[in-house]
Amino acid sequence: MSLWGPSKTVMVTADQALPGRDADMPVPERHHVLETFLKPPFPEGVEVAVFGMGCFWGAERLFWKAPGVYSTSVGYAGGFTPNPTYEEVCTARTGHTEAVMVAFHADATNFSAMLKLFWEGHNPTQGMRQGNDVGTQYRSAILTTSDEQSRLAQESRDAFQAVLAKARFGAITTEIAPLGRFFWAEGYHQQYLAKNPGGYCGLGGTGLRLG
Repeated sequence: MSLWGPSKTVMVTADQALPGRDADMPVPERHHVLETFLKPPFPEGVEVAVFGMGCFWGAERLFWKAPGVYSTSVGYAGGFTPNPTYEEVCTARTGHTEAVMVAFHADATNFSAMLKLFWEGHNPTQGMRQGNDVGTQYRSAILTTSDEQSRLAQESRDAFQAVLAKARFGAITTEIAPLGRFFWAEGYHQQYLAKNPGGYCGLGGTGLRLG
């Protein structure tokens, strides 16, 4: 296999994936905007959701602005390579999608509200890309942390599919699967658009609403 694999839009298999490393990626202790802890353990009553919806810079900003959110961070999920670097993820040989971990106060908001932001915030029908960003790292995904999250994710997918169909969009390609491990991205990616207000944001929805 070449450095880039057979295609950046074809999922790598576990035996083809890059080996990665044992060491965790160092990240700041605190959120650059919210000044809360970036990584768990989080305070009592805070729940976690993980979403992939294209470039994680814009996706993270969408969630840190949402009411009831305690903290957000970006990383790599749904793949095989342990503790990958951004450059490795970009080769499409780790299997990961760029992901946002959202920690939210369960008494102030809920997973359904996070799902609404997810579905409305990007185009979930595009397969292995999002807008002009092409590759497996940009695929749409909901990485669930409980059976209840899985149930709600599937129900919301079906509801949004009906909305999309009426507007003549294609089938939703969003992956819904248990989270597995979440690997935090490099420190400079965390809250990137707060540190670089003019930075790239590839986030763009369909203009349709869920409920």
